[in-house]
Amino acid sequence: MNRILASVALAASLIVAGCGTTSEPSSESASDDPAGTTVRVVTHDSFDLTPEVLASFEQQTGITVELIAGGDAVAMVNQAILTAGNPVADVLFGIDDNQLAAAREAGLFAPYVAAARDTVRSDVAAPEGDLVTPIDLGDVCVNYDREWFAQRGIAPPDGLEDLADPVYSSQLVVQNPATSSPGLAFLLATVAAFGDDYTSYWERLVANDVAVSDGWEEAYYGEFSGGSGEGERPLVVSYATSPPAEVYYSETYAADVEAGTLPAEAPTGVVADTCFRQVEYAGVLAGSTNVAGAELFIDFLLSEAVQTDIPLTMFVNPVRADVALPDVFVRYAGTAGDVWSLPADEIDAGRRGWVEEWRRIVLG
Repeated sequence: MNRILASVALAASLIVAGCGTTSEPSSESASDDPAGTTVRVVTHDSFDLTPEVLASFEQQTGITVELIAGGDAVAMVNQAILTAGNPVADVLFGIDDNQLAAAREAGLFAPYVAAARDTVRSDVAAPEGDLVTPIDLGDVCVNYDREWFAQRGIAPPDGLEDLADPVYSSQLVVQNPATSSPGLAFLLATVAAFGDDYTSYWERLVANDVAVSDGWEEAYYGEFSGGSGEGERPLVVSYATSPPAEVYYSETYAADVEAGTLPAEAPTGVVADTCFRQVEYAGVLAGSTNVAGAELFIDFLLSEAVQTDIPLTMFVNPVRADVALPDVFVRYAGTAGDVWSLPADEIDAGRRGWVEEWRRIVLG
């Protein structure tokens, strides 16, 4: 989901509001707080809630929230698996459905059923025997820079196949699926679309000079030319909700809303038939010494207050069926076509092999 404000902004806002702390992962375990007055939450870089909403948890429970920045979601989960059973935190937020099998095999989570579980949309499953709780969902899609294509009189691509066309040579930046959650989702989209021929598809992307970044932020801000990006490539793997984020965080948004002069379209668009759906989850880490606090925080993430906050902070869709989307979301979010997907058991069986084959083809 487009994550325009990431962990740096979150850390700053928490310091100003005095409603928690943000730190880097360390070798210390959650047992450093035996009284359970602190709940430690490891998150990916794009976790963000308004300070007032986060502070409400502390006010209601008397428990201080300590946020631990874990990097991109894939890197965060990989690191958590290394300390499974002796975690550096009590809760992990941001694991997606494509990583759950590895987490289950490692015994990463302790079972917990959230109090508001019955409010979750019927099309969002609770996998892994309720080891984790769904919190948000979104579609990973290729985004394009509208102005770049308009200035050159080139039509943006229509789908995955077009990305390998020489017309779009040296234009696409993707993320490494071994280190990036959207990168993994895009790889899975190509497997879903091309089956065993996904390898030849990636060979064609390599021949078309695809660029690779380790994570979403490097790709979107550093390589992408559209919106708030500062690079030269007009195509990037991002989210269907990146366009409304670009509008919302524009310098003129507040004035445009007041004057009724919002733009007809966002500066970035979505290549609809490139999308792969992701659900993000939170779970109580096995070995937590503040299980009660961890369970309360899981409940908090599924509360109406947080679910209402999520769209305009993390730019993802809430999973609660009773939460309405903000107008900027409805107006500008990219419309995914036939979203690509794969059965969970197929992802479980193939993920490692697909990533290794991708590394061989793309990185050499």
